Amino acid sequence: MMQKKKLLDIVRDKIRVKHYSISTERTYLYWIKYYILFHNKKHPIEMEKAEIELFLTYLATQKRVSPTTQNQAFSAILFLYKEVLGVDTKEWNIQALRAQERKHIPVVLTRDEVKKVIENLDGIYNLIVSLMYGCGLRMNEALNLRIKDIDFGFDKVYIWDSKSLKDRTLPLPQKLKQRLLAQVQIVSELHKKDLADGYGTVYMPYALEKKFPTAKHETKWQFLFPMKNISQDPRSKVFRRHHIHPATLGRNIKVAVQKARIHKRVTSHTFRHSYATHLLQNGFIQELLGHKSVETTMIYTPCRGGDEQIEGVQFA
Repeated sequence: MMQKKKLLDIVRDKIRVKHYSISTERTYLYWIKYYILFHNKKHPIEMEKAEIELFLTYLATQKRVSPTTQNQAFSAILFLYKEVLGVDTKEWNIQALRAQERKHIPVVLTRDEVKKVIENLDGIYNLIVSLMYGCGLRMNEALNLRIKDIDFGFDKVYIWDSKSLKDRTLPLPQKLKQRLLAQVQIVSELHKKDLADGYGTVYMPYALEKKFPTAKHETKWQFLFPMKNISQDPRSKVFRRHHIHPATLGRNIKVAVQKARIHKRVTSHTFRHSYATHLLQNGFIQELLGHKSVETTMIYTPCRGGDEQIEGVQFA
């Protein structure tokens, strides 16, 4: 007799069918489980608007979570009802006490500070951060680059399925072109070794692995910034080489900032903020940043109007 699947297993399957990231999968499963436990393991199909509002209000008033965290929990619960249980929640008009939103002014580095941080980064981390600043990339956009995404003939960088599932192209910083060519060669040689050792496959997005079953072995699909070691994919359990972990890049940036003796709160996203602020001296950059809303880009406008001028994309 076939055993009935547990609810969280069904949620996990639905998330993977939707091709959500592993981090989104973990976040959604966490909040859905928390929601169920909060209501003493009552099945979600037996709960409606009141239970959702009670849980979200609890997060805001008792747990004092941030607005972002509360929104994550809300998104996970909506996914559960809409995608898994097939319940239309639009008519519920869910109203809960919202976590107090704080407006954060983006931390921006001067060009000299950017240069100092990059100079204190070694090897591949130096190249990644230089590219992030030179193109205004989000950290995940940089780490998810494949060899095929760098067009050396037309000097373009292609960003696929980024935030809001938007694609865009960016000018390739000329000062990085030779270093990136060298990085492609390094990855190509590493890929040959992996293939010889019985590995060499790479994670393929969406349904491409089924549509192009041999593509996962091809050099052009390999990550531009791969990990040093082979690791096991948490979903497929296949051993292969993934891209550098975000936490590893974050640690290297933190150490570099300390060495540069910069007393600002610097994260990987700070280089995107700095890129935006520096370019605003020459004009409007919503398209380059890939912002969905003009209001998102406008958070940088108070910094506009400096005396320095730049030509194109400049970086240390």
